[in-house]
Amino acid sequence: MGGDELVAIYDEHGAVTGSATRADMRARGLWHAASMVLVRSGDGERVYVHRRAPDKDVFPSACDCWAGGVVASGETPEQCAARELAEELGIRDVPLRPLFRVVFRRPPIRCHDFTFEVRWDGPVVHQPEEIVGGEWLPLERLREWAEDPDGPLVPDGRLAILEWFRRQR
Repeated sequence: MGGDELVAIYDEHGAVTGSATRADMRARGLWHAASMVLVRSGDGERVYVHRRAPDKDVFPSACDCWAGGVVASGETPEQCAARELAEELGIRDVPLRPLFRVVFRRPPIRCHDFTFEVRWDGPVVHQPEEIVGGEWLPLERLREWAEDPDGPLVPDGRLAILEWFRRQR
């Protein structure tokens, strides 16, 4: 999604209030939403983790255990999740299981993150503009990464996966 594409603008409570260009949303720190998809192996024991491209506008070159992106104007979080999963990892036509919403506030970023989960044992095809590499990581290792505040995970993804682990108890 380029800087001139329209993204959905939300209020602090999670309701859509309008739209703005991605560049304007970033520049003004507007509330927005993102969809995030946790890709787990069929047996549920591993998660696909990828490294973001170095020219990403947010958290370049960091690792993420969620595929996803900003919700476009007129798009639902579920539609965004399916679109981003197909674009970033080449995963299509797989049922999305809604999980929870977390709020990420790290000025200037203010975002409602809608999380989903899929199970997948098929091929993963990276979108080169978004992702430079990836691997399947055992849940135990992912938890170690998440619990390390200086670890390699992007901050919003770290927040969401810690919430995911908390809910697994």
